[in-house]
Amino acid sequence: MAPEVLCTLALPKPFPALVSDAATLRTAGHLMSRDELVSELRERPVDVLCPQLRESVDGIVLDAGGSRLRCVSLFAVGFNNVDVDAATGRGVVVANTPGVLTNATADCAMGLMLAAARNLCEGDREVRAGRFAGWEPEYLLGQDVSGALLGVIGFGRIGQAVARRALGFSMRVVYFDSTDPPVAEDLQGRVSPTPLDTLLREADVITLHTPLTEETHHLIDEPALRTMKDSAILVNTSRGPVIDEATLARALREGWIAGAGLDVYENEPELAPGLTECANVVLSPHLGSATIKTRAAMAELCALNALDALAGQTPRHCVNPEAWARGAPPPLIHAAT
Repeated sequence: MAPEVLCTLALPKPFPALVSDAATLRTAGHLMSRDELVSELRERPVDVLCPQLRESVDGIVLDAGGSRLRCVSLFAVGFNNVDVDAATGRGVVVANTPGVLTNATADCAMGLMLAAARNLCEGDREVRAGRFAGWEPEYLLGQDVSGALLGVIGFGRIGQAVARRALGFSMRVVYFDSTDPPVAEDLQGRVSPTPLDTLLREADVITLHTPLTEETHHLIDEPALRTMKDSAILVNTSRGPVIDEATLARALREGWIAGAGLDVYENEPELAPGLTECANVVLSPHLGSATIKTRAAMAELCALNALDALAGQTPRHCVNPEAWARGAPPPLIHAAT
């Protein structure tokens, strides 16, 4: 029996060609609820499942995959939609696509930062609606970016990439990360670690680049938002639930902070009530990795992770290699290069 890979949504090139050369590739063509995934996997088991971030893969879904399911290969860096402990306990490896979307996401964060600080999207709406009557001395005044203090929460690959860009805009950079990550050599001496409460209190712009964990869920809540300057800008390209979105909408309406730029949302694609009515927030539809080159690189890694698993090898970007600590399943294909 030929190995089989199930994608809920079609993935970009080169994923289809890479996978189809070694396995039967099946694409549902739509996002699937948990019940739909369970039904699909029970009726037609597969060796590798490639879901999307909005699809929950918990123990019930994994059980539906039965003994045949050996890998969940994600088209994403984040894996909070997968119950990794449940996967590990069932001998299912989980793989992601780190590294290749660092620059694209950092660019997006800078774009949101600039747009929110300088009211660029609000200005665009004014022009399109015919409300622009010509230059005026105090029309849509924004915040200076040059010389401003940027606070980076989460200082991994993406956080450090944003820091590099910010330094190019003559910003000062401080960061907080509970994991104390290594700082790249080119940033040493140019950025400074700082306690979270100090960062929230002093930064002119705060950008979030932390994974979603129990520790970071609603990290930016009412006390955090009230600690920030009333002139501060908040940017999030990490995970939506890092921010208490309903409270953020209130903070924007009542002027606790000056503005925000969001690319991710707590209950995506739904937004907290009132958020879209706030003129001082830039709302981007999860475009952090949305460049042709980046999505192709993600597709390649997603495919290679799947092919590794089919070859009986731990995927090259596996988040739970201990799932196969007692031995990998037998190879179904030759190893990918």
